[in-house]
Amino acid sequence: MTPRFKQIDHIHVHVLDRATAEKWYADTLGLKRLTEFEQWATADGPLMIADDERAVCLSLFERPASDRHATIAFGVDAAEFIAWKEHLEKYLERPPKLEDHELSWSLYFKDPDGNPFEITSYDCGRLKHHLMS
Repeated sequence: MTPRFKQIDHIHVHVLDRATAEKWYADTLGLKRLTEFEQWATADGPLMIADDERAVCLSLFERPASDRHATIAFGVDAAEFIAWKEHLEKYLERPPKLEDHELSWSLYFKDPDGNPFEITSYDCGRLKHHLMS
């Protein structure tokens, strides 16, 4: 039998300038520095950031730009999806791409370093009514 996971602990994200990225992630996604891990934020180490509940935790590594990216997707309910859509439209240079996948709705956007993100909700009925009106 395969052992079980408790959760995804953190995701590595490569950025060109950690200080600039830290501000963007705080302002745009509400992810803040985890002070208990600051000693890791050396030249080669990560700057750990997370939301208040620590449901989402990213490790920002200062690295050269790369064309290899994995999309990081966050799950939300319908009300939060609508709130995120409105929030991102204010904070991003261009609005997030809205996509109806029939079984889910997604918002797609990138951070300033080109790392792709997605916010997804499976509450299609409520969202379709709101988004299509």
